[in-house]
Amino acid sequence: MDNPRPEKVAVVAEVRERLSASGATILTEYRGLKVAELARLRRSVREAGGDYRIYKNTLVRFAARDLGLDGLEPLLVGPTALTFVDGDPVEVAKALREYARANPALVVKGGVLGASALSADETRALADVPPRPVLLSRLAGGLAAPLQQFAGLLQALPRNFAYGLQALLDQRSAGNPAEPAPTPETTPPEEGA
Repeated sequence: MDNPRPEKVAVVAEVRERLSASGATILTEYRGLKVAELARLRRSVREAGGDYRIYKNTLVRFAARDLGLDGLEPLLVGPTALTFVDGDPVEVAKALREYARANPALVVKGGVLGASALSADETRALADVPPRPVLLSRLAGGLAAPLQQFAGLLQALPRNFAYGLQALLDQRSAGNPAEPAPTPETTPPEEGA
């Protein structure tokens, strides 16, 4: 067998490193996009926190096999680009979706999130997930709501106890037999007697 050329070995090592270092990688088909359109796509993906790269499928297959990402091999057919996500995968998926709406030649093929392979539908669904700050605020709100209810309950306990105590005192003062009975001198005469 032939020894691989050093350039190819370097590309496989680069792809392997990028795949393992990225939080996610999204694979797209770019057939039919012109160079200027690819430049706009790269710019929008970069602004969202990703890096859009084109490699030979064979070299990407070697890197994917080295990392045990067997789910990528079926996606590596035809002109395939890899979008390495350094930031929030949701933002990058949204950038790709927005670009694909204006340029139907861009097709999302699938991806990798962590060490899990994603289908094309799962990868597109990433674009529907709310951004990280929104999810964190929802989580914080979900955690705060029971605490606020508990604080309200703790405030209500002494207040309700005070109302109950006052009602008991009012009831006892209105008809409590323990109070001294009025003496006959102070009793008003009954009417009609």
